[in-house]
Amino acid sequence: MANQDLNNSRFTAEAAAWDSNIKHIESTDMAFEATKRYVSAFNNSTNKDLDVLELGCGTGLLSFKLAPHVRSLVGIDTADGMVSAFNTKLAALPASGRNLCAINHFLTSADSPELQGAAAALSTHRGEQSQPPYRFDLIVSHLTLHHVPSLPEIFATLKDCLKTGGVIALTDYEYFGKEAIRFHPVSKRPGVERHGLKKEETRDLLVGVGFNEVRVEKAYILRKEVDPEEGMETVDGEMAFPFLMFYGAKG
Repeated sequence: MANQDLNNSRFTAEAAAWDSNIKHIESTDMAFEATKRYVSAFNNSTNKDLDVLELGCGTGLLSFKLAPHVRSLVGIDTADGMVSAFNTKLAALPASGRNLCAINHFLTSADSPELQGAAAALSTHRGEQSQPPYRFDLIVSHLTLHHVPSLPEIFATLKDCLKTGGVIALTDYEYFGKEAIRFHPVSKRPGVERHGLKKEETRDLLVGVGFNEVRVEKAYILRKEVDPEEGMETVDGEMAFPFLMFYGAKG
């Protein structure tokens, strides 16, 4: 089974209980705070003008935190169960507060009919007469990049999805050596493309596809329990996993 299929199956199976995991909540809270620190719109009070795209939105943990602070948010995810859980939460909101949506989609083009249709629907809901192609002011993702098969391809696609002057603010855990594999228990490793991202390598990829103002920096540390691992040190308590912010702007 291909990694993409493995991921879709795993995350669909885990969707119902996803939001009850305290570490999912904690990590997302820290990603949200990091995003606000890095994206200037949250500091100069223009954040309500932001149209946001979220790669790998899952059940919407980050999406629903961001939505009250931005103009619109389109979330995309490839796992049916995750999008279903997102939509269940969305249905509980009053219609007037629904400035976000989620679609089941594997992103390969900024002009895909699915993405353009979702952005158009949100624009219509706001009573605007915006014309396609729709582009975004901010793209976010959290704990998604380590599942993506080709980073150069997705970075180039994300750049195409941005308006001129738009930015990416992506968070994922850092590869800091063989111990980084312990972020996932053995049962959840099938389908994982990389066990953390390498700081310098990823910075070079972002620069290589044409992003400006690139910053790849430690944003926060998540501590979590890990399973015993043959050939690795015993961890007393929780193990520290550094998370990186991948920031870049489209000139």
